[in-house]
Amino acid sequence: MAKTLLGFFNPAGVEAGCDEAGRGCLAGPVFAAAVILTKDFYHPLLNDSKQLTEKEREFLRPIIEREARAWAVASADAAEIDKINILNASILSMHRALDKLIIKPDLILVDGNRFKPWGETRHLCITGGDGKYASIAAASVLAKSYRDEFMRKIAQEYPMYGWDKNMAYPTKFHREAIRESGISPYHRKTFRLL
Repeated sequence: MAKTLLGFFNPAGVEAGCDEAGRGCLAGPVFAAAVILTKDFYHPLLNDSKQLTEKEREFLRPIIEREARAWAVASADAAEIDKINILNASILSMHRALDKLIIKPDLILVDGNRFKPWGETRHLCITGGDGKYASIAAASVLAKSYRDEFMRKIAQEYPMYGWDKNMAYPTKFHREAIRESGISPYHRKTFRLL
């Protein structure tokens, strides 16, 4: 069921949607994306990445990358998460994605309710924003698909945790594997792993 998302908060400005993926995982980096869409961008499938299948996200990713005015993906690793906590690491990865944009936005639309100023640029926190604004939904798709790709890659290094299936979320299988094999260098030591 296609959902019509709002195009822009202020159609006259240059808006970047921001979202992250992997906050609740026990291992791996948190990824974030920033996306500036064209004024006429529309795709009937686009929605909050959690509402999409993996196949739908993989289908949308090259469309977003091709048709967006600008986009960037960045991350903060497990060591950074342990050092500054997951909220700050999520915001740090969003800032890193914004730093990489080839166009500077004049407004940042952030999914969720917490953010720290990025330079002088105005930002708006929107709870459930990834299901409301197209640019945030596009950012959620990129963040999630890039993170999943990374987790599948490191799953080859540590196959016992099943990261290619659970993406390091706290599933029963993942927790059992930690109990049996201990932790990897990718695990977030400050999280409740068992």
